[in-house]
This record gives sequence, structure tokens and C-alpha cells, in this order.
Amino acid sequence: MMKKQLLFLLVIISILSSCKQSAPKEEIGILTVGAMSSLDFVPIAVAKKMHFFEQNGVNVTIEKFYSANERDAAFQSGSIDGTVIDYTGAILQAAGGVQLQLTSACNAPFAIVAAPGSDIKTMNDLKGKKIAVSRNTVIDFCIDMALKSTNLTETDIEKVEINKIPLRLEMLMKGEIQATALPDPFLTIALSKGCPVLENMQNLGYQVTGIMFGKKAIEEKSKEIQAFYTAYNQGVDYIKTHSVDDIKELLINEVGFPEELLSQVKLPEYTHAQLPTDKDIQTTVDWLKQKNLIPADYSPKILDSQFIK
Repeated sequence: MMKKQLLFLLVIISILSSCKQSAPKEEIGILTVGAMSSLDFVPIAVAKKMHFFEQNGVNVTIEKFYSANERDAAFQSGSIDGTVIDYTGAILQAAGGVQLQLTSACNAPFAIVAAPGSDIKTMNDLKGKKIAVSRNTVIDFCIDMALKSTNLTETDIEKVEINKIPLRLEMLMKGEIQATALPDPFLTIALSKGCPVLENMQNLGYQVTGIMFGKKAIEEKSKEIQAFYTAYNQGVDYIKTHSVDDIKELLINEVGFPEELLSQVKLPEYTHAQLPTDKDIQTTVDWLKQKNLIPADYSPKILDSQFIK
């Protein structure tokens, strides 16, 4: 009888131990993060889909935005704790007095492409041509940095203001503009239609996007943000060990890739969360100063490394 009772006890202990190991960590709070449809968003979307956030004890709500203005307004009002953003937008807000910190860099590509069927094969062929931009944004920055790598300057081209990316792509396909800068999924769509790549920011050694959190969120939700980044890194690991086919629904529904182009999707070399480089931040600051968009004496202190392992 004693042996049976002892065996029964051991079974119960074993079951309880197993349950304890498999249970998610105790939830530590809620974090609301904003994003627009881009490849920068994929590790976050994977972490959400695979329940990595819950496993690390944080309840992450993702707010999707379809305009940078709406995203920035939500951040400044405190409706979201943090967001994926380009460095130009983050620095403009910080210089304007918004309390924020960039806590990591992102990996999504931006490339300068030419109209299909044109005689434009290199950046130097753009002299005298119309290039579509959204002025004073990351797109404008990418164009200027690409020009800087050639013998051309801004005065050698004609910049045409076209803010909406779908319209920019449509005009490129019709030959109404000769070139523009595009992020994915629009970049993959352009390539599928025969647009040649003239330059990309990775080749030039630039990263242009990252994740920022408000200072209030950093002060009050540091545990949640740390858990967010642990899950983010798990999302990166998942992407590295799985195929595009494994996340195809996410790429279609969350990023906006057409299903027929999934075979052409090239994911970035995602890395675990890393801090933006001083060089990338300073280059962006210098560019904004040249355009008189921020004070000449502005010196940003917006990098926060506490969540990077």
C-alpha cells in the first residue's frame, strides 16, 4: 500500500513539475506598439503570431497605421508606447520636444529604382531626370544619400513631390517619373514589373529605420519593453530557421505582398535587436540641419541601450 501511495505521489509531482515548466511566465503588463506595413514589422508580427510575447509575460497590442502622420499623432498623444519609425521622423520629433528614445535598429531594405524599359542603368544616368520623393522624409534622405555616392548633386535632378507610395509606383510604371525610392512590399512589386535597382541603402552602409519608445513608457514599463525585445529576438530566430512559405499568410495579410509574388520575396538578414549606429544618427542629423529642419545647434541624445543584450 505504501509503495502505491509513493508511486502516486511521484506521478503527481512529475505532472505538476511539467505544467510549471510549460506555463508562460507571469504576465507583467501591457505594451502598445505601433507599426506600418513593412518588412521592419515582420519580427514583431511573428512574435505575436507565435505567442512569444505571452511566453515572456507581456501582453503586446499592435496598432497598425496607414499614414505616418496618424502614427506620429498616436505616439505623441500617448496612445501607443512605442513604434517602428524611420530615423528622420524620430529625430524631427525629438528636436521638436517629444520625449522619446530609439531603442533598436531595424533591417528592412530601401532601394532606388528606375522605370521599366528606360535607358537608366546607374545612378549617374539620372542627370536631368524626374525623381519622385516625399520631401523631408526617409525617402528624400535615401535619394540624397544615393546621389552623394555618385558624381551628381540634388541640383542635377528634378525632384517631384509625390507623397503616396502607391501613386509613386503607378507613375513610375507609366514613365511619368524616371526613378524613386521604395520600401517593400512596393520594391518587390516594382522588381516584378521590370524596374532595375540603381542603388540600395544597405550597399551604401546605411540603416534608416528603428523602434522607439516614449520616455514615460521606458520609465514605467521597462520590464514590459525588455520582455518585448526578448520575444522580438525569438521572432528573428524563427524567421532565420523557417522559410518564406511558413510565414506567407503574415506576409500577405500584415505586410501586403501579393500572393503571386511570394516566391520573389527576399527577406532581410534580420538580426537580434541592436542599437542604431552613431554614424547613421549623425548622418541623419546633419542632413536635417542642411535642410534647416532642426536647429543648427541640436545635439541628439536619443539612443537607449538598456534593452539590448
